Parts: sequence; structure tokens; C-alpha cells
Amino acid sequence: MAAAGPTEVVVVGSCMTDLVSLTTRLPKAGETIHGHKFFVGFGGKGANQCIQAARLGAKTLMICKVGKDSFGNDYIENFKRNGISTEFVGQTEDAATGTASIIVNSEVKTLFNPAPAHAELDPQFYTHADIFCCNESEAEILTGIPVGSPEDAGNVGLVLLERGCKLVIVTLGAEGCVMISVDEPIPKHVPAGKVRAVDTTGAGDSFVGALAFFMACYPNLSMEEVIRRSNFIASVSVQASGTQSSYPYRKGLPQDLF
Repeated sequence: MAAAGPTEVVVVGSCMTDLVSLTTRLPKAGETIHGHKFFVGFGGKGANQCIQAARLGAKTLMICKVGKDSFGNDYIENFKRNGISTEFVGQTEDAATGTASIIVNSEVKTLFNPAPAHAELDPQFYTHADIFCCNESEAEILTGIPVGSPEDAGNVGLVLLERGCKLVIVTLGAEGCVMISVDEPIPKHVPAGKVRAVDTTGAGDSFVGALAFFMACYPNLSMEEVIRRSNFIASVSVQASGTQSSYPYRKGLPQDLF
């Protein structure tokens, strides 16, 4: 399936089938407990971000490989239902899907989300990404700096700029995020609105997918405004259960976002 018109957001990353059990608490080692709900959903950091960008209106294309099995077949259909080109989605009998996410928009800018993070990340990732976006735990793994506040996130950003990053975003969950760049080396906290969170699974991917959408489709917006709007969309996603199932569609969002 090819997307109509030029592709605006290209995602290279993972596709994963989520097998989700809802329970009152986590089981202890060796313990069996009853769950009150089970569902199968679509996940994987790359696919999540691609789905969110597509639902906001970007023409998207996914580059990945899935297993030659029912889960892989279902995922390809999921992409098609969401209007995502599957021209470069391959299938293999040798392996299942893994985890990774790199997003590229039509201006060849790159948005890098280092998940899962590795302390010994290849230095080229810092210098080649136009935007480097990580959460609190990823930031600590990469820099050794525990992140418990916007001030801590700013310190992480300074370290990452020294490593060659051009613009750094450190997400802080309910506290929004902190941005810092070579052009504006003073950390800026962009808060998020207060909402009642039901399920925060995949919220970071919702944020990154929205970020890619606004960068591709609204290139004249300031980065602070792009982050503010992406924060809002991620805050909507945490108010419903599931991962992709919680991601909002453009038609269900305030139209002044667009």
C-alpha cells in the first residue's frame, strides 16, 4: 500500500504485539494471580510513533520487518487501516519483531529516541540527530545524572549538547519536558497540563509521534510550540487504557492545535 502524495514522516523501528493483562497488583515471584481483563494490542516504539503521526494527519511510511506469522500479518493490516504505507514492511520466518525507533521527516531532519538506552551509546548518535529526545530514565543511563526535576533535566541537556547534540528534549511525564539547544543554551521548561492519568503506557511514543507530525506538517512553528502541542496530545493518550488504542485522532482533538 503506497501513501497518496509525498511521504512526510518516515519511521524506522519496531512493531510488537502487546499481550496485556490487567490485574489489581503485580504477582510476586512464582505466584499466580487472577486478572480482570486481557486484550491484545499493537505496540513497539517505532510503530507507536508512526501510528500517532498518521492519526494526526501526516502521510507516513513504516520501515520494519515483522514475523511471517499471524501477528505479523495482523500488524501489516493495522498499518493499512491507519493509512500507513507498508511498501517497506518486510516479513521473515527467522525472527520476530524487536525494539528501536528513528523518525525522519520530509526535510531529512532526524528525531532520535534512544530507547532502550545504553550507557555506551555510539557517539555518532549524538552528532547526527537533529533532535535528541529521551525520558528521565534514559537520560540517567546516558549521562549518569539522576533526573527528578526540570533543573536536573537541564543539566542532562547541557551534557548532551557537549556530546554534539543540536537540540535536546528531556521528557518528564506529568511535568512536561525540558528543551535546550545550541542556539538557546539556557534550559527551558515546557510544562504539561494536569490530567487524571488512567494508563501512561506508550505516552512517550505518543509525544514523539506528535513531535514528528508537527515538525513535518507545521515547519514554521517554534520548537517550544511544537513541544507544547505534543505535550497536550500525550496527555490525552494517558486518559485511556492501552497503547495505540489510547492515541487520539485529529478529529477528536481541539482544532486550534492544527
